[in-house]
Amino acid sequence: MYKGKVSIAGMDTSSLPVMQEEEKVCLLRQMQDGNPEERKKARTALINGNLRLVLSVIQRFSGRGESMDDLFQVGCIGLIKAIDHFDLSQEVRFSTYAVPMIIGEVRRFLRDYAPVRVSRSLKDLAYQAMQAKEKLTSSLGREPTILEIAKQLGQSKSDVVLALESIVDPVSLYEPVYSDGGEPICVMDQIAGGSTDGDWLDEMAIRDALQELSDREKRIIGLRFFKGKTQMEVSDEIGISQAQVSRLEKGALQKVQMALHD
Repeated sequence: MYKGKVSIAGMDTSSLPVMQEEEKVCLLRQMQDGNPEERKKARTALINGNLRLVLSVIQRFSGRGESMDDLFQVGCIGLIKAIDHFDLSQEVRFSTYAVPMIIGEVRRFLRDYAPVRVSRSLKDLAYQAMQAKEKLTSSLGREPTILEIAKQLGQSKSDVVLALESIVDPVSLYEPVYSDGGEPICVMDQIAGGSTDGDWLDEMAIRDALQELSDREKRIIGLRFFKGKTQMEVSDEIGISQAQVSRLEKGALQKVQMALHD
């Protein structure tokens, strides 16, 4: 899998060992049940024997401009936490437990040391908006609009949208979450259905923006972008010239754009 000499954190990654599950279990038992000296040796052996697991996890975070040395060292912290907290009685493969711990540690590092930091006040507003959304959904029997959430909080619509967008962490639906020798499990496989926070945020913002349009503008936008019709087809259907359709469409899109940026 890793051919040739690639140095990370001063180590030749091609020489990293692959530890079998049976050996991991044996060392974990020794670490938890042995004397202090045996525990120390077992812990060291577990760390060294699972460095390739750390390496495989951090590959998905490459290309973000971060030093692979830094990511590897942060991933090792996650590995050590997994070793120290693993419970043999749960009958779970060590790698199944360790991979999310390593990913979590790397993501925490990327979040905390990202070039763009989100202020605490903005994060607090975002979480307040999410709580307000849940309460309003319960009381109204439907998902509230961004404007309703903003009024509930006594904040401007633009501030609420900015706060909610600040905590959205974009992730590819095809990003592997975990693989242990079989088919990788991707983010898409973990979605049971329904909308994500990012989905309902976008949907509400667009729905609010469309409410500002006239009935004719709504119809044109619906035919053009939801039914995929050409301007000529729209012209024939609603009985106006193609030039009028083009002008109304352009004006409607400008209104939507302005509403989304209010």
